[in-house]
Amino acid sequence: MGGPGDPPAGTPEGAPSGGEDEYRSVVFDESFVRAARLQEFSAQERMGDHTRAVRRRPGLHRTLSRQLLILVVLIAVAFGTAIYMGLRSPYQSPAAKRPEPLRMTVTPLAPTGRVPGSRSVSDLYAHSPAAELRVGAGGINLPPARRTSHFSDSQVMAALVTAKDYLVESALDPDVLVGGSPRDVRLLIDPEQYAQFDQSLARPEADGRHAATGWLVRFDPARTALADKRVRTEGTLRIVETDKNTLEVTSDHTFVYALRGAPDAGSAKGADDEQAKASLFTVRRELHFRFDRDDLRMHRAELLSSVTQAGPLACAAESASHLRPLLAGEKAKAGGPAGTDPYATGGATPLCGSLAASAQPSLSAS
Repeated sequence: MGGPGDPPAGTPEGAPSGGEDEYRSVVFDESFVRAARLQEFSAQERMGDHTRAVRRRPGLHRTLSRQLLILVVLIAVAFGTAIYMGLRSPYQSPAAKRPEPLRMTVTPLAPTGRVPGSRSVSDLYAHSPAAELRVGAGGINLPPARRTSHFSDSQVMAALVTAKDYLVESALDPDVLVGGSPRDVRLLIDPEQYAQFDQSLARPEADGRHAATGWLVRFDPARTALADKRVRTEGTLRIVETDKNTLEVTSDHTFVYALRGAPDAGSAKGADDEQAKASLFTVRRELHFRFDRDDLRMHRAELLSSVTQAGPLACAAESASHLRPLLAGEKAKAGGPAGTDPYATGGATPLCGSLAASAQPSLSAS
C-alpha cells in the first residue's frame, strides 16, 4: 500500500530517503541536544522521588568563564616563573667593577736657565714647538669609532666623547684654570670617586692619591694669570675593549698655556718690565679612563691613572693644590729637590725633571 512511510523492505539502495527529507527541519543533531539548557531525566531517574521532569544544565558562558579563569592563572604562573628564572639566571652579566681610587703622579720640569718672555703672545707661540699645535678642543681629535666584539659603534663613540669632554673641562676651561669651580669636571667622573675628588680639592696632598692637579690643571690665581685663553693642544686618544663589559680609553695630550704674573702679585725681583711679559707653560697629561655600560649611558668615566709633567716649575714648588709656574725672567734654584729622609713621615718628595731648552721659545730678550 502506498503511503508516506518507508517500504516494508526498507529504502531501496541508492534511492533518496523521502522520510529523512520530510523531517529534516524538526530533527536536531547531537551538538544541538548537547548544548540544550534543559535536560530530561531518564526513565530510571524519573522512577525516583523527583518532582521535576527536567534538570537545568550549566550554561555555556559559565563553562567559558571557568576556562578563561584557568587560562589567566596559567599565564600568570608562566610569567612569574619566567621572571624568577631571569633573576636567577647564571648567564647574567656580572656586576660592574667597583671603581678604584685614582692613582696620580705630578712631575715638575725645571728650566736650565731663565724663562723666556715676550710682550707678544703670538711671538712666543711662533718661536716655539707650540706653533704647530691647534687651538683648544680642536686639538683633541677623536679616532674612528669602530665597533668591538661586545660594544656597538655608538657605545665606542660615547666613551671617546666622554674622555674628550673630561679633557676640555679639566684642562681648557679658562675658569677652572684660574681656580674656578670644578663642578663640570666632577660631573664627568663616576660617583664612587666623588669622595676622593672632593678631598683632593679641599685638602690636597702630594701622596699619589689626593693632589688636585692630578684631576685637573689649575694655577694659583694669586700669582698667575692667563695671557691668552686660547690654549694650544695636541695629542691622541686610544680605545680598547678589555672584557665584554668594559671599555678603556687612554689619552696622551700636550697643553701649552700663555701666562703672566697676576696684576696684584708683584714682580719676583721688582722688574716691572718682566712682570708685563708673557711666557709659555707646557703640561703633558696621560689619563687612563675605564667605562662600564652604566658609565656609557650616564656620560661619565672612572679615572684609573693620571700622569702629569709640567714646566717650567721649580723642583721644590708645591704642586698638589695648584701649579705655580716660573714666569718670564725667573729661573729655578740650583741643586734640585732636597734629599729624602727615608725615616721621615709625611708626603713623599716628588720627582723632578729638567725642561729641555728646545721646549722653550727660542727668542732673544724683547
